[in-house]
Amino acid sequence: MSEMVKTLRERRANVWEQAKAIADAASDANRNFSAEEQGKWDVLNEEINQLDQRIKSALDTEARAKEADDAFNRLHTSQGKNKGAQGGAANRHVTAERDAGDGGDELRAWMRGETRSRFFEVLPEGPVDWRKVQSRALTVGTTTAGGDTVPTNFYDRLVEHLIQNSAIMQSGATILNTAGGETIQIPKTTAHSTAALVTEGSTIGTSEPTFGQVELGAYKYGALIQISRELLDDTGVDLEGYLAMQAGRALGNAFGAHAITGDGSGKPDGVVHGASLGKTGGTGVGGAFSSDDLIDLFFSVIAPYRKSSAATWMMADSSIANARKLKDTTGQYIWQPGLQAGVPDTILGKPVLTEPNMAAVATSAKSVLFGDMSQYFVRLAGGIRFERSDDFAFDTDLVTFRALMRADGALVDLTGAVKYYAGGAS
Repeated sequence: MSEMVKTLRERRANVWEQAKAIADAASDANRNFSAEEQGKWDVLNEEINQLDQRIKSALDTEARAKEADDAFNRLHTSQGKNKGAQGGAANRHVTAERDAGDGGDELRAWMRGETRSRFFEVLPEGPVDWRKVQSRALTVGTTTAGGDTVPTNFYDRLVEHLIQNSAIMQSGATILNTAGGETIQIPKTTAHSTAALVTEGSTIGTSEPTFGQVELGAYKYGALIQISRELLDDTGVDLEGYLAMQAGRALGNAFGAHAITGDGSGKPDGVVHGASLGKTGGTGVGGAFSSDDLIDLFFSVIAPYRKSSAATWMMADSSIANARKLKDTTGQYIWQPGLQAGVPDTILGKPVLTEPNMAAVATSAKSVLFGDMSQYFVRLAGGIRFERSDDFAFDTDLVTFRALMRADGALVDLTGAVKYYAGGAS
């Protein structure tokens, strides 16, 4: 980690202490924030958010620099080997190097129109361990977390950006990657078996779990990306990284919104739609939640689910700003900042993910989500399909790329694996 990142993290910790001092003063006096205090609180929270973005950007930059250095080192080593080879042996070596690569040269040639194919489909190379992909995306730039040992091909880079722009993909959701897009049936649990005390000689009652089925289809998501001819011709530009970033962000934002709030009608069934009520807020507070409300929501999810490694909080930025002010009965803040690289902020020991598609605090609004997100299934059909057109923006000399992805999602455990907080009536 660079000195700049360390300095930014120290600044973040200092700003948080200033914000805590304001909240402590109001809490000790048993009063609401004054207008001046509210203004300072908002400024400090905004600075924390900006520092988070700067830290993430710095870590991303360090990671890209590391990858570029590694690429140049590999190229230098490869050239040294080629110079030492003779005749046909050298040609065989070059071919082997190209075959063993990640298709980067082929992709770049296609992007510049040097091949006759109109489309390029990006598929994972072999079975995909999504836990590893997610881990890499969440700890980008952290070499000790495995960044030095994981090769990054175009598919991995694209998926990283897709995950970074979708909280449901970050949360540990179960990913099903299928070759085709035909509808698949997934069993869902709607009720568990129950037992009862039985006296001697009495009949034991039967109780069976109740199952249903969830159909996961393949809704199509698409984005148009335009690149200038000059950019395509400049061999010094990281075209793969640019296309992966643009496509990953666009597709991740589009699918991520439906994975949170979709109603299952012509779109994926979002996790909020499938979740059950865990806690309703009090009246007269405009839907705002208290520390007791979040604690009640936490314990409304039964132990096996809330202890899961995929148990996660989700809320919008404005809700997180409110959560930062809350204390438990002992005067301790329930929101704890993550001060180390790769360690998220937590509430009651569980990570908090920012999700802009979650509802803001309001009466009857489902503004906070908590539970085992591995019970949300995401189905991805095939790879990401790219198509190019030189004619779409012919008058501006722009090459247009169309990125297509097919996906669906639904919560498969409706017994209370994921629950939401609903703001009370005013």
